[in-house]
Amino acid sequence: MHTSVALLLELGAVLAVLGVAGTVTRRFGVSPIPLYLLVGLAMGEGGIAPLPAAGDFVRIGASIGVVLLLLTLGLEFSVDEFTVTLRRHVPSGLVDMVLNALPGAVAGVLLGLDATGIVALAGITWVSSSTIVSRLLDDLRRLANRETPVVLSILLLEDFAMAVYLPVLAVLASGGSPLRGAVSVCVAVGVLLLALAASRRWGHRVGRLVDDRDAEQLLLRIVGLALVIAAAAELAGTSAAVGAFLVGLALTGPLADRVRTIVAPLRDLFAAAFFLAIGFSVPPSTLLPALPAACLLALASAATKVATGWYAAHRGGSGPRGRLRAGSVLIVRGEFSIVIVGLVTGPGGELVALATAYVLLLAVAGPLVTWCFGPPGPAVR
Repeated sequence: MHTSVALLLELGAVLAVLGVAGTVTRRFGVSPIPLYLLVGLAMGEGGIAPLPAAGDFVRIGASIGVVLLLLTLGLEFSVDEFTVTLRRHVPSGLVDMVLNALPGAVAGVLLGLDATGIVALAGITWVSSSTIVSRLLDDLRRLANRETPVVLSILLLEDFAMAVYLPVLAVLASGGSPLRGAVSVCVAVGVLLLALAASRRWGHRVGRLVDDRDAEQLLLRIVGLALVIAAAAELAGTSAAVGAFLVGLALTGPLADRVRTIVAPLRDLFAAAFFLAIGFSVPPSTLLPALPAACLLALASAATKVATGWYAAHRGGSGPRGRLRAGSVLIVRGEFSIVIVGLVTGPGGELVALATAYVLLLAVAGPLVTWCFGPPGPAVR
């Protein structure tokens, strides 16, 4: 089998750079995510040191990273406790949708976009990045905090809402009929509800299906199952992240602890690929003209996300510090915002430049703001 020397050299170089960046940031107790994103920007298309041979691996690895991050996040909870929390925070999810879609919709009107562009920009400012947030919660050791189930409920409600929003946006973008949009929405929502019911009723059997004393066999089974379920979720019109999260929810007790330990190194490798991929996809030259508008939009939507987190965490019984932590961690935008841009337009254009600059700003600044509101530690109030 032929080995690509360029691929090995480029991957080796980028992993070494990420290793140094991670060491530096962790020494100061900061998440390495912002530096990962900036490294991707520097080494992607149009950057100062582009790595063309590594691009395909990074893009494929990014998809796997999303699945593994949400799988391990699901391992922290049981189906029953999370279902109760999710139902409790439906009002918070509605507040989240209204408050955070509004800045994008207003910006779309001011920029003179058509109806599809306005709906798309509203979605871009509405949805937080569940992938980046899950990594931040782990990096900052907040998984046991009182506000964390609230944050996860908001993220999962957003992901579930995407099962309705994305088909509608796709129909608008393609000029399809309302009937086609309604059918797509019904299929996606039906599959999602069926998956939740199945996970709650038969989830305990998943453990018996994948369990094995041999660590290698357990790793292969659980990662294989998570990827298959994530693919099925995508085909059904919902999110791969939701599918992977449900697999994690189905595993409990000592088995969940073993899976978490075994999967962690693989998760960290492919999670780094996800953060790199965001930077790789952005030619830096397209960002400068859109930066002023993107900064204003980022400030407005960051404020609405903090307000959302404050309200939701207050309903969950958290104190003022917990409410600020909940709001600040929701600031980051990422994968769904990029998917939305891809649905409505091809490369180039005002909306693409604005949305890309906006996502990159909040993907980099969000983790830093989160750290400022609560550095790593066992704060649980």
